[in-house]
Amino acid sequence: MNDTRTLAGDEVVEQVSALVEGVFERLKPLLAAAESVLADTPTAAALHRIRPQITEALGGLIIGAGFVSAPNVLSDSEFGFEWWTGSSSKPAQLFISLDPASENFLDYTRQSWFTVPRDTGRRHINGPYVDYLCTDEYTLTFTIPVFRSAAFAGVVGADVYVREFERAVRPRLRSLGRGAALLNAQGRVIVSNSVRQPTGSLVREADVPAWWSAGAEPGPGRRRCGDSPIVLVS
Repeated sequence: MNDTRTLAGDEVVEQVSALVEGVFERLKPLLAAAESVLADTPTAAALHRIRPQITEALGGLIIGAGFVSAPNVLSDSEFGFEWWTGSSSKPAQLFISLDPASENFLDYTRQSWFTVPRDTGRRHINGPYVDYLCTDEYTLTFTIPVFRSAAFAGVVGADVYVREFERAVRPRLRSLGRGAALLNAQGRVIVSNSVRQPTGSLVREADVPAWWSAGAEPGPGRRRCGDSPIVLVS
């Protein structure tokens, strides 16, 4: 029985790792395009040059993608935001207020999907969180830092609905029996197979933050899903 459960856990970890890597792989052409645009003296209007790579990234699990610049990287604008949602065949541009004087100004430089890649130089997965800006859906945001002359210049990223992520992993997660869940590094549920552990709820008994800060080594009932900040608890 334990061997069967271990095997099922292996399958969940492998599937989640593959899904995560698949999203980041789709962002690589967008990252290259952003780096190319930033190699010049970029303006806000120049960001339209990366739109083909943004729309090509859309589809499958990815329901939104784009580039968000660090402050003062663009020569004519303090902030820069090029983000599209929907499908690659019918993309729609997302507009936000970039005017600090506006009451609707969104200071994205305080969002963890932006600050973690900025501060660590590493890719990041943020969520689950409710995306009140765009869809009002539980969302995971995948971001990769963009550099210009070795200096942080922004992020490229992709949004994934948690419900679509759940749909992909639910069959294997169910095979682990009641109480199995995928948690983020803060111990919040991304997906579980129990109604008692809904998306966004905090699982305190697992103490995932302490486990993570200690090095995130495999342990009884806790396994890291590849190189992502996602833990399988079962």
